[in-house]
Amino acid sequence: MLQVSRPTPSHFGIYVFDVEKMVDFYKGVFDLVETDRGVGRTFKAPLVFLSATADQHHQLVIAGGRPAQATVSTVMQLSFAVPSIQALRDLRDKAIVRGATNVKPLNHGNALSVYLSDPEGNTVEIYMDMPFYISQPHGDPLDLNQDDDSILRETEAICRNDPTFMPIEQWQAQFGQRA
Repeated sequence: MLQVSRPTPSHFGIYVFDVEKMVDFYKGVFDLVETDRGVGRTFKAPLVFLSATADQHHQLVIAGGRPAQATVSTVMQLSFAVPSIQALRDLRDKAIVRGATNVKPLNHGNALSVYLSDPEGNTVEIYMDMPFYISQPHGDPLDLNQDDDSILRETEAICRNDPTFMPIEQWQAQFGQRA
């Protein structure tokens, strides 16, 4: 069970045209586990519940019933945290093999991200947090062909040259005073 002390964003759901295709994409790219599926009793749509962790029954719900006339997704982005730069590369490659398009790596200073469109056009972000804070939005190109050390040095230089730079611990302490 997820332990929270205040309202906390924890999961999201998306309407899709093709439930099985989208379940295959998210399970195949992000190694999510299917925890349940069925048709809702009051919400009459096929639902598939997916999670990456045992402490949350679901973190993503794939829901059938996206209207055929819905040509543009209203999802701003679905974001997945990863532990390393290599994981960014690996998941980018897995997503491309499974039909992702519009792949765009960005360096936000506080995070390294790869944005892409899933097979139905929803924007997905794969990201790795960095130990820095700089004011957002911020997005420099990110060349994942560089070695990890070069990327990390470049990111730190970008951050230290920004007038809003601070170590993430300092930003977190300030956040704690606002909460």
